[in-house]
This record gives sequence, C-alpha cells and structure tokens, in this order.
Amino acid sequence: MALTVTDLRFYAGQELTVSGKVKSGCDYFSINIGHDVNNIALHFNPRFKYNKDRNVIVCNSNRGGWGSEQKEKVFPFQRDGDFRVVFNFNNDQFYIRLPDGNVFTFPNRFGDDRFSHLHVEGDVKIHSFKVI
Repeated sequence: MALTVTDLRFYAGQELTVSGKVKSGCDYFSINIGHDVNNIALHFNPRFKYNKDRNVIVCNSNRGGWGSEQKEKVFPFQRDGDFRVVFNFNNDQFYIRLPDGNVFTFPNRFGDDRFSHLHVEGDVKIHSFKVI
C-alpha cells in the first residue's frame, strides 16, 4: 500500500503523527518526509527483514543521491500490530518518537523549516496522519 500527500503543511515545531497497522507478511515499510519524491529529508524505514538487516530502523535522506544511513537498534514494531510514530523537527534535527515511547534523532540535512511531501509505502495500512 502507498499513501502520498503532496500538499502537506508540516512546519518546524509541529508534530506529525502517523498511525497504522503492520501487515502480517511485512518485511519493511517506509515513511518519507520531504519536498517531493526526489528530495526526501527523512526516510524512516523499519526493516523486519531486508537484505542483511533484521529488526532495525534505517534512516536516511536523499537529495540527488542517498546519504549515509543511520541505524537504530530499538525496534518496537510487530507484524500484524498497530503502531503510532510521531515526528517533529527543527532546522537541525528530526525527533522521532516510536510506539514504545523511545525517542531518537536524525539530522535535518536540508536545514529546512517546512516540508510539503509525505509518502508511505510497504505492507502497512495507514489509519490516520495528522499535523498539529
């Protein structure tokens, strides 16, 4: 399943909450935040099983090419389970709150204070997303 929002109004200091359910056969899914499909400030990619990655969250950015990956070992996702991830950011960092309450950061490599593009793909069903 894929969800694309091209007129998102997500500004520094706001929260973007994405809620959904991981399908039973999911190997990975991604939530991308940026300006368009080619300019992704945050690629958030929980991987149950993808190449050599097992139960890890991979974050990256793409602006004319992928940057260096950041891998997080905390993995509170379950196949056939519900999730809620909360994103907020400033010009320096993204803050990502996971379903278990753990928070980690990823650099805002673009340094921007507004993003308009949200794209979710993979074997998940999105129940809702909201910006407050």
